[in-house]
Amino acid sequence: MHPAILETRHQTWPDEAACAACAQSLASKPALRDAFVELLGPLGAGKTTFVRHLLRALGAAGRIKSPSYAVVEPYALPAGPAWHFDFYRFGDEREWEDAGFREIFAGAGLKLVEWAQNAGETLPVPDLRVELSPQDGDQRAVTLHAYTLRGQELLR
Repeated sequence: MHPAILETRHQTWPDEAACAACAQSLASKPALRDAFVELLGPLGAGKTTFVRHLLRALGAAGRIKSPSYAVVEPYALPAGPAWHFDFYRFGDEREWEDAGFREIFAGAGLKLVEWAQNAGETLPVPDLRVELSPQDGDQRAVTLHAYTLRGQELLR
């Protein structure tokens, strides 16, 4: 179980431009450099779209693809390394251990994780959880939960 939520923010994104604006705002925060961000939501909620906007805002060049099959995509960004994980296909939390991701999560760099719940209790506590809920049309209800002091910095 995750520890208590320290702070929560609610947003509504009427369209993808609002998603991009939120990603741009988050990318401007120095605390993001070494953060662990979980992204939750059903298929098609916009998790990967948000990650793409965030990585672009952080200076990623070239194609930004979903790590659904590769499980992880690494990025060398101007501010430091980043990893985009997708644990959708994990059927057992031991797969996270077997994949050797503990070292990445213990080190410096930004970790963005889709479908974190499929890794079970093996993951460390996230700094920030972004929950996306599709609404009518392109609209998304978004809830951001800070679980750490770094997460609170990201919400400011």
